[in-house]
Amino acid sequence: MKTNRAVRTPGGLSVRLDARALTVVVLLLLAVLTASVVLIGTGDFPIPAADVLRTLVGEGNAGQEFIVTELRLPRVVVGLLVGASLGLGGALFQSISRNPLGSPDVLGLGQGATAGALTMIVLFSGSANQVALGALAGGLVTGFAIYALAWKRGVHGYRLVLVGIGVSAVVTAVNGYLLTKSDIVDAARAVVWMTGSLDGRDWDQVWPLLALCAVLVPLVLVNSRGLRMMEMGDDVSYALGVRVERVRLLLMLSAVLLTASATAAAGPVSFVALTAPQLARRLTRSPGPNLVPALVMGATLLVTADWVSQRAFGADQLPVGVVTGVLGGVYLLWLLVTERRAGRI
Repeated sequence: MKTNRAVRTPGGLSVRLDARALTVVVLLLLAVLTASVVLIGTGDFPIPAADVLRTLVGEGNAGQEFIVTELRLPRVVVGLLVGASLGLGGALFQSISRNPLGSPDVLGLGQGATAGALTMIVLFSGSANQVALGALAGGLVTGFAIYALAWKRGVHGYRLVLVGIGVSAVVTAVNGYLLTKSDIVDAARAVVWMTGSLDGRDWDQVWPLLALCAVLVPLVLVNSRGLRMMEMGDDVSYALGVRVERVRLLLMLSAVLLTASATAAAGPVSFVALTAPQLARRLTRSPGPNLVPALVMGATLLVTADWVSQRAFGADQLPVGVVTGVLGGVYLLWLLVTERRAGRI
């Protein structure tokens, strides 16, 4: 049974809709909105979901307004934006490399952003904003280094992954060196940041990330057709009129910015960029990059993991990066076993 349907707009633009993928996106949106409302109501002062909704539309009392809009809502919005950015960035890298392991976690972008943040913490005792800028700069420098080292008459999948693994190892060593050179206070601060957490996030982290997503997400979606063509190979893409290297460079830069900005806002939250695109692909059963499903899946995973980190361990709350690391590590092992059995690695 075919689930694809072409829709033509009055302006003559033809859009292909996949009914199953659209259903998955709608269900994931409902799930992430439900999880967000539940998470906002979770804490030392629990608030029923109905009261959370009333407060969000401006009908709550003064105490609920303060707790929801000033304390909990910014954390949830940062979690949504970080998860969406990681999911979309992971989908872009996996599609460009044509490899399910080609995610920012494996390629070393998270480690590069961590190196930038550690530099600001250890060498300059930087403020929170300076640490965030350092993480963004570190991610961009690492992304540029990977692209430059992987270039040889173009950038190809396995070479990109192998270069990324090598760069990741080098940057990880640099991070270890920076930690050994720091004093105990800076080292403790650095370790907390490196875990990946949404604790203490406020509107100052929301607006820069929201502005960046507002620019990059439409830019990526506009170029999604070229990305889909590139999955058939560079020669076929050229024949279809796609400017392959231009599109690849633009989308890689977008993926690096999304990943680095997410890391700057919440620290290196691991494995969301790896698992979200693959889970989205398995749910939609659709070929191609599945950018929108991966974006929504990333937001769903991170908000759900944050709820688990707050509720599943009682008073011993875990940073969200610990939860995603455990779940993502299990998923990575399963993925490696599956790829090996299929003869792809």
